Amino acid sequence: MKIVIIEDEESAVERLISLLKSLDYDFEVLEVFDSVQTSVAYLKTNKQADLIFMDVHLADGDSFEIIQQVEILTPVIFITAYDEFAIKAFKLNSIDYLLKPLKKQDLQVAVDKFKKLSKPQEKLEIAELLKVFQTPNKGFQKRIVIKLGQAIKVVEIADIAYFFTEDKAEYLCTFDGHKMLMDFHLDEVQGMVDPKVFYRINRQFIVNIKSIEQMFTHSKSRVKLVLNPNYSDEIVVSAERSPDFKQWLIGIE
Repeated sequence: MKIVIIEDEESAVERLISLLKSLDYDFEVLEVFDSVQTSVAYLKTNKQADLIFMDVHLADGDSFEIIQQVEILTPVIFITAYDEFAIKAFKLNSIDYLLKPLKKQDLQVAVDKFKKLSKPQEKLEIAELLKVFQTPNKGFQKRIVIKLGQAIKVVEIADIAYFFTEDKAEYLCTFDGHKMLMDFHLDEVQGMVDPKVFYRINRQFIVNIKSIEQMFTHSKSRVKLVLNPNYSDEIVVSAERSPDFKQWLIGIE
């Protein structure tokens, strides 16, 4: 089984490969891509993959942008932080979708489903995919549940200054300076919070607009942020997200 992985989080790629190995599948990873641009360039000229694992959110956009530019006949298993209701359109012509964090049993079901197929997949229904992404979100979570040892704590989303990844673990930091370990990946968090209030400035950070204390110009048109509460390391909006970030700051959708 020759596979291509389209995923912008290194830890997610490592977990997927580890789970495939634990299931004793005979597979070969042909390529791993973390962006729309590199994925499109490859898929336009290479057709040898048997299966594609594709994350919904990538470093430079969403995976439906790939589907708009390339006719994909290779079976696809989507990896996503969206819930079952929001992702139903993907099930029309894709093999399946897997929610993050990946679970061994879910992966096995999806790959076994792929193995049973005898016919090649038809091209993905772009109109249905676009409909999913263009449908306004009817609501966002007001609270998030955190485990603190044996205890469970409920944190108001409005009280969270930023979410971040550190040493391959995900955390939130409240406005009163409390840092808490989460069970959610940042991709999942993006689907929970209001995008008018929170913005993912890079792979490691999602910030609340109220947490931005100061901003400075940085190299390559990037923006350096000082957050409140303060974070010890430098925080910079990635180059590809800086233009959109500036529009988000002033409320342009």
